[in-house]
Amino acid sequence: MAFTLYPAIDLKGGQVVRLAAGRMEKATVYGDDPAATAARFAAAGAVWLHVVDLDGAFAGESRNGAAVDAILAATPARVQLGGGVRSMAAVAHWIERGIARVVIGSAALSDPALVRAAARAFPGRIVVAVDAVDGRVAAHGWAEVSDTTAAELGRRFADAGVAALLFTDVARDGLLTGANVEATAALAEETGLPVIASGGVRDLEDIRALRAHAGIAGVIVGRALYEGAVSLSAALETAA
Repeated sequence: MAFTLYPAIDLKGGQVVRLAAGRMEKATVYGDDPAATAARFAAAGAVWLHVVDLDGAFAGESRNGAAVDAILAATPARVQLGGGVRSMAAVAHWIERGIARVVIGSAALSDPALVRAAARAFPGRIVVAVDAVDGRVAAHGWAEVSDTTAAELGRRFADAGVAALLFTDVARDGLLTGANVEATAALAEETGLPVIASGGVRDLEDIRALRAHAGIAGVIVGRALYEGAVSLSAALETAA
């Protein structure tokens, strides 16, 4: 299984931002041209981008569609998109627009049948987001924490045909405190599904540690790139 590095582009009000531990009021703005950011990442060698419509995650429907379209037009990189995708119509819309993989988060908790139907309709193009706070799944822009554990949610889709699980340790996200390698690896082992790691990546050692686990399929890197803690070229080389 190839290990993939995904530079993150989080969208809020059409701008490129990073949140601290998922808090919308703790957004740091890194640019007002998402397409230019995407083009820069692609020029540095990224073949995948991870894009999140943060406003959409709270609203339950797309809020940064124009920015997503601009990203798609600006780069040949494949785009994995999440945030507010809660219906089959939304999944189909984005795939028709050119999104390579759609990430379903909140709806995976409340409407698992949607995930299964989407995975059947679009094989290999659906990712389930498992966003956890102290091991419990958070939804609706991480504003609500359920009683469901990350492993329980992941196991629900072990036979659904999803491309991967995307595990985010919310408490670490955007804080450069280090990736939760143990929890990410445990989720892969408990579900038998490829898992993409997200949250807290601060240096190349995090990438190496994640890559060392057979069940971890990739890593999303955000603030570490924007703050210059790691260069994208070095991160891509380490991931490869």
